[in-house]
Amino acid sequence: MNEISSRQKNPPAAARIAIAPLDDVSTFKDRAYAALKDVIVSLDVYDGPNEVRLDERRLAQDLGVSRTPVREAMAQLEREGFVRSVPRRGIYVVRKTKKEVIEMITAWAALESMAARLITQNATDEEIGSLRKMFTTFVGDEVLAHLDEYSEQNIEFHQTIIGLSGNSVLASLAENLFTHMRMIRRKTIVERDRAERSIQDHLHIIEALEKRQTDLAETLVRQHALGLADHVSRFADYLD
Repeated sequence: MNEISSRQKNPPAAARIAIAPLDDVSTFKDRAYAALKDVIVSLDVYDGPNEVRLDERRLAQDLGVSRTPVREAMAQLEREGFVRSVPRRGIYVVRKTKKEVIEMITAWAALESMAARLITQNATDEEIGSLRKMFTTFVGDEVLAHLDEYSEQNIEFHQTIIGLSGNSVLASLAENLFTHMRMIRRKTIVERDRAERSIQDHLHIIEALEKRQTDLAETLVRQHALGLADHVSRFADYLD
């Protein structure tokens, strides 16, 4: 009797059902957001005078989802400053003004120069060496012959500088800012002689990092970023 009573009070544990983790736990809204952000960042929004309008219904059809997750994704993108909603007109990709772009670059200069300082103190020789490997294929006329490819390599270089800092808070602050700057960097790298000057600046930065010249590396990175701000100020009339 006691044994039966004990079993009633403490029934044996149910057998655990084995189940594999889901491959994709993101919601339709998350996936729509990621897809739309990738598309927006890849657009040449500064290449012409006309604004880029987004058709919510067509985007939902293209993504194969209802309009609700697209609408939710758009709301998040608007909070992050990538799109703006105009009543009775639709949703447009945001084109930053010249003043806004210069302010973004100035903020980036502060973050990236601090990242350079941290790299000289914390990064390994191998990690710093990875920066030099990015530019081994771009020598002489090769930069001009492969401007599109170099443009992407240039963007990766600056993202890597932030990543090698080892500071997660700095990287988090820089992430959204750089996504906005990505579009203007792609536009300006092909203007005048910026590509040639860019690679020379990068090589000088890498040399300072390799030699652990903290103050010099920080200064060179800041000057390089502010050089872009100066270029935008003087020549980016399409932002007005």
